[in-house]
Amino acid sequence: MFRRVAIIGGGAAGATLLSELLERPVSQPLHLDWYTGGGTPGRGIAYGTRSERHLLNVRAASMGMFANRPNGFLEYMQKRNPNISGTDFLPRCWYGEYLETETTNALARAKSNGHDVRVVPYEVDAMVPENDGVTLFQGETTTRVEATVLALGTLPPRPLPQVDDAALTSGRYITQPWSLLADAKPDTQSHHVAIIGLGLTAVDVIVELAALWPNARFTAISRHGLLPEVHPASASLPYEDGDELIETMRDAPDIRTWMHLVRDAIAHTDDWRRVLDSLRPHTQKLWGLLPHADRARFLRHARWAWERSRHRLPPQVAQAVEALEKEGRLQRLSGHLHGVTLAERGLQLRYLPKNERQERTLEAELIVQSIGLDNDVRRTQHTLLQQLVTNGHIRSDPFGLGIEAEPDGRVRHNGSAWPRLFAIGSMLRGTLWESISMPEIRQQARHLADHLLAE
Repeated sequence: MFRRVAIIGGGAAGATLLSELLERPVSQPLHLDWYTGGGTPGRGIAYGTRSERHLLNVRAASMGMFANRPNGFLEYMQKRNPNISGTDFLPRCWYGEYLETETTNALARAKSNGHDVRVVPYEVDAMVPENDGVTLFQGETTTRVEATVLALGTLPPRPLPQVDDAALTSGRYITQPWSLLADAKPDTQSHHVAIIGLGLTAVDVIVELAALWPNARFTAISRHGLLPEVHPASASLPYEDGDELIETMRDAPDIRTWMHLVRDAIAHTDDWRRVLDSLRPHTQKLWGLLPHADRARFLRHARWAWERSRHRLPPQVAQAVEALEKEGRLQRLSGHLHGVTLAERGLQLRYLPKNERQERTLEAELIVQSIGLDNDVRRTQHTLLQQLVTNGHIRSDPFGLGIEAEPDGRVRHNGSAWPRLFAIGSMLRGTLWESISMPEIRQQARHLADHLLAE
């Protein structure tokens, strides 16, 4: 049993693990140091928004914080409004309030149960993991703990290499969309905003700014120019042949075979989403079966289609985007970005349209980069991860998807796993692939708590 544990990261993953540890009956009090990095503990970037226009893309019934209480969020919301249904897509700010409440309750119970919990509103500057413990450096303070968990969430996005320095220093090229939205104020002037990317975050940016800036128009460009797929209005029945499909895939761990099997299953059902949803509980183990070459092939050729189909829009958000397109306020382009430079009245974006040979340009007052997760720890600006990589304490996943780790979260280095350094959440994407959503994070938190508190 590890009695002194440090959790690094103040978002949902860190809060869930902390709460799991404090819920368990233990023989001796725990000493937990939770480095939240500032902000509201529990919310992180994902649930820090205060806008009710930003909706969860998972139904309320599946968003409980604890693995043994998957309906926890729904129960919390129904106390406020009994008319809320488990199939509803609710605002993310409401979910942030739920996380904050559960975390506050856990900390209160900790005090009454004799646990010593320090909530440190700063980031850890450096770390030295060893086989018998971990030393943390934060400012002038050095702390020795028995085990440490990296619950870092989304890493700071890096500007795309096609963007020149003048565009970056102008303040008109935005790499932190959530900071932009947090500071945005109502404005009736005419604006032209370009969005690089068309995933869920890009949609959130468009919907929010369109409401705040009623005379703004938007141009969104991505490789294929396609929006995420849309959830059905009501929950679908489980795919009846899901077990057989999973067994067949396990027997033939080859990405080409898998794609053929999935396409065939989709062709024989009334809703393709039922097939993909049947894969989700098994995705981590299936990913673990794929050889390195097949993972690379999937990432090169099928990742965009998987992401678009797996991470879907709530119906009401899709309707809002469709309305903007019909009004002529939103235009979608498909193509490859060639460059972003400073122009006389803003920024100029150069791109090569899909299936064309002639480069085109467009000018915008503001360009927002929204291209999804960038968890490549070899190139990150995150201070702690830079130090850990430089000193050889951790290694990048071969595909730049996070940290090289065991499926149980133990971080690897030099061909073996540290016995007292763990990761949870998005840093495990290279190991588990499905590792960024709450249903998976709460399972990781439960299993990791079991491990840390084992006698």
